[in-house]
Amino acid sequence: MRLPANCDVSDADPLLTARAYPEDPHPYRSPFQRDRGRIIHARAFRRLAGKTQVFTHRYSDHFRSRLTHTMEVAQIARTVASALGLNEDLCESLALVHDIGHPPFGHAGERALDEALKKYGLGFDHNLHALRTVEHFEWRYAAFRGLNLTLAVREGIIKHSRDYSEAQHPELAAFFLNQRPPLEAQLIDLVDEIAYLTADLDDGMEAGILDVEDIRARVRLFEQFYLPMQETYPDAPQKLIFNEALKRVLNALVDDLIAETSRQVYTGNITTLHGIRTAPERLARFSPAMEELRMEAKRYLYDNLYNCDDLIRDHEEATRIIHELFDTWIADPELLPSGYASRVEEEGAPRVVADYIAGMTDNFIFAQYELVTGNLKRS
Repeated sequence: MRLPANCDVSDADPLLTARAYPEDPHPYRSPFQRDRGRIIHARAFRRLAGKTQVFTHRYSDHFRSRLTHTMEVAQIARTVASALGLNEDLCESLALVHDIGHPPFGHAGERALDEALKKYGLGFDHNLHALRTVEHFEWRYAAFRGLNLTLAVREGIIKHSRDYSEAQHPELAAFFLNQRPPLEAQLIDLVDEIAYLTADLDDGMEAGILDVEDIRARVRLFEQFYLPMQETYPDAPQKLIFNEALKRVLNALVDDLIAETSRQVYTGNITTLHGIRTAPERLARFSPAMEELRMEAKRYLYDNLYNCDDLIRDHEEATRIIHELFDTWIADPELLPSGYASRVEEEGAPRVVADYIAGMTDNFIFAQYELVTGNLKRS
């Protein structure tokens, strides 16, 4: 399953380990190990603990936050990278940073911010916001602004889940937009899919929204493991049989991703990172049979969890709060904290307001909403 030796990103690659501000090498940590540490110690990373993954904290503290989801993605990413012989530290760093640009309220919050900005000819993209976060908003070092991450990590932030055109985004020209990203970056979006698919089945069951028998009837990938576990542990509680089956779903997805990515590389006779970059398509993928099963499970989650009545109400509340706060601060940017208000003349109120909102945790944006709407009622 391991790939040819030169398909990974080397710790010694002078191009991909380069930083915007040159730094002396560390005596015992690789460039990507240093990146991992900088990401973990970033304020934006800590704030992920207070941001919704699927369920807000009003349901339970047991459900995944954006931070615990990120940690699960990182664990799986490192496992896959190890099995394929790729750069584990780079893969883990990319997993840890992949959601750092998400606003509060999960995908509902991202859609609301994008809608608000579209009225001004702008948009919100969490990958682009993540890059701005690590390059600009984090300010921890006297020598430079941002985290000064390696080029490989910054490229992966932009390209791990989609491709950008240089014509539409000339500001991203330094990130080889006409080439495929390294496999370490290509894997992140698929590992993310594995992590949230299995986690959301788990949290949906725990919330009482999903039903085991319904999942068995409609998600073939789950049933193929649930039935053997039921036969193996006939006296175990249903929840434990569910857990045993779900672990095997995760393992099956990981095994397939490793095997199919390896098959794509060897079938294409690719032996170098250059070959990966110039391949006609991305090489990290699931097999056609597993992709069909994965999409079936994903559709099930959309139909029965993400779009259920309880979560729809949360999404509507999130949308309303973000739009009302956005419009309030656009109308009077002086209500913003001074650090943001001072940027309005140069960057424009819509982008500055969106940046402020995007950095908030769920609890903080609720507090701001109460404060702002309370002031409006009193005025």
